Amino acid sequence: MMGKHEPAFAPRLLPAPEAAHYLGISETTLRGLGLPRRMLGGKRLYDRLTLDEYASGLPVDGENGNEATECDRAFGL
Repeated sequence: MMGKHEPAFAPRLLPAPEAAHYLGISETTLRGLGLPRRMLGGKRLYDRLTLDEYASGLPVDGENGNEATECDRAFGL
């Protein structure tokens, strides 16, 4: 059951902790991506559409076949 102040939809603009959670990464990793933020008053917020675009642009595992990923290289694969 939703709490009194929880929206029934995903907000469009997200602060860093929520944006990182949305992508499934840490805030440190999020900040290192260099994604643009929108200004709303004194707040710097990530646009969910930008986050979706970033995630959609990531390579798909096995899509390029012969290319080793950063993780593969780290483990000598």
